[in-house]
Amino acid sequence: MISRSKPNVIVTGTPGVGKTSLCKALLDTTDLQHLPVNRIAKEGECHEGWDEDMKSWIVDEDKLLDAIEVEINHGGCLIDWHACDLFPESWIDLVVVLRSHSTVLYDRLAARNYTGPKLQENMDAEIMEVLLAEARNAFDEEIVIELQSNSLEDMESNVARIEAWVARWKQDHGRAIASADYEG
Repeated sequence: MISRSKPNVIVTGTPGVGKTSLCKALLDTTDLQHLPVNRIAKEGECHEGWDEDMKSWIVDEDKLLDAIEVEINHGGCLIDWHACDLFPESWIDLVVVLRSHSTVLYDRLAARNYTGPKLQENMDAEIMEVLLAEARNAFDEEIVIELQSNSLEDMESNVARIEAWVARWKQDHGRAIASADYEG
């Protein structure tokens, strides 16, 4: 039985699809907290060093999971990262996979100065639906949703959809938690 009063949501997708922007927008309208995995890995030293070719941290997944476990167990986390299959299923209530059209994504990555192998790898991952497949393989399909993230209108629609889901989750699970507390 879930004893959290707030859900944990992973917002995942290829770099550049709008994960952090969506999480920040949700902070304004929900009482969930943002867990930006890249920052946590860097600041919490949950990494094995810097990959010069990819210009990114090599995350130590065990250290990362240890670093966020207490927050996750309390619930109410928006986990913002490009991967999701390392998180235990019992921790997660919803997996949001953001997707963008390749032309939109290319422009966003180019604006971030992504070049060479890093640009190509991320474009290939989006085109081949790598992160969507990862989410569907790691979690029950009923908690995985795919949302388009190409425009401000998409962002607004995604925020509204996730807000409504969070409110329903709290309503449904609040009753279950109250019943469990009464029975206990």
